[in-house]
Amino acid sequence: MLGFISRNILTGLVTILPVALTLYLLYWFSVSAEAVLGGAIRVILPADLYRPGMGVVAGLIAAFVIGLLMHAYMVQRLFAMGEQLLYRMPLVKSVYRATRDFFDYFSPDKKQEFQQVVAVTLDNSDMELIGFVTQALPDCLPKGFRSEDKVLVYLPLSYMIGGYAVLLPRSALRPVDMSMEEAMRFTLTAGVTGHS
Repeated sequence: MLGFISRNILTGLVTILPVALTLYLLYWFSVSAEAVLGGAIRVILPADLYRPGMGVVAGLIAAFVIGLLMHAYMVQRLFAMGEQLLYRMPLVKSVYRATRDFFDYFSPDKKQEFQQVVAVTLDNSDMELIGFVTQALPDCLPKGFRSEDKVLVYLPLSYMIGGYAVLLPRSALRPVDMSMEEAMRFTLTAGVTGHS
């Protein structure tokens, strides 16, 4: 009886949590944009012209404009200089780098970094792991790890945000015909969602 109850509670949580987290992030963005940008708009506009939601619209417009500007070489250089300052601050650099890497993972410009979904064979066994080639060029690896035969592969962990970056010989990899999103979803849920 207790197993039946806990199994259904777990199923309910697995169903609710992704929706709740998505809604919370949207709520957080809306409230933050309305508080910060809505307040700025109220200062500029007369009170009778302001409408609730203008801060959210201003936040979306600001994100769009910043996205456009980040394609300009000069803005990229200025942003890189600002990042270098953050990377020199002792506590800030660790938090910023981890946050930046996490959000870079979801960036549309960075998707091509996961060049190929592969099946990784370990030590002449029949066991295979799903991985993502993150770096196939030896020149892009740290000096102590450069080898023409080695490829950097990310192995995600199921039901966790995280995984292992491992340097593997090309002979241990077999390309798999899956998109990065399908493979990541399949791996993160331990295959529970299946593969279409």
